[in-house]
Amino acid sequence: MRLKSSKLPIVARVLLGAIFLVFGLNGFFHFLPQPPAPPRAIAFAGALAASGYLFPLLKATEVVAGALLLLGFVPIALTLLAPIVVNIVAFHVFLAPGNYAVVGLVLAAEIYLALVHRAAFAPLFAHRSARRAPDEAASLEAAHRVAA
Repeated sequence: MRLKSSKLPIVARVLLGAIFLVFGLNGFFHFLPQPPAPPRAIAFAGALAASGYLFPLLKATEVVAGALLLLGFVPIALTLLAPIVVNIVAFHVFLAPGNYAVVGLVLAAEIYLALVHRAAFAPLFAHRSARRAPDEAASLEAAHRVAA
């Protein structure tokens, strides 16, 4: 069964979108209880909040990306979420060990959806000569034929 032909991409997209939408909104409205965190994690979160802009920007990005996932705009949402997911993993590995099930689920869904939508990201990894416009490549080939 192909990656796109199953229902798994839809489930992963909706689940990841819901997680980021809910936890992003929780950053503004505080409707979910927060478990006690280790001192280094509190210091890190406090620094984000003390900056005055980074924590709200982070949570707003989570809300927007979560909504984009739920609406089906997967490649742009994954692009917005990639650095956030890396930070979530690092935060739970280095500052607040635990909650690995949710962290693993978020990381797996991000990677899986990126693989499913890899065609949208292919130009980022293409060699420069392969990214040339078809008309530019054709004119270069014609110039090489004339020169030879």
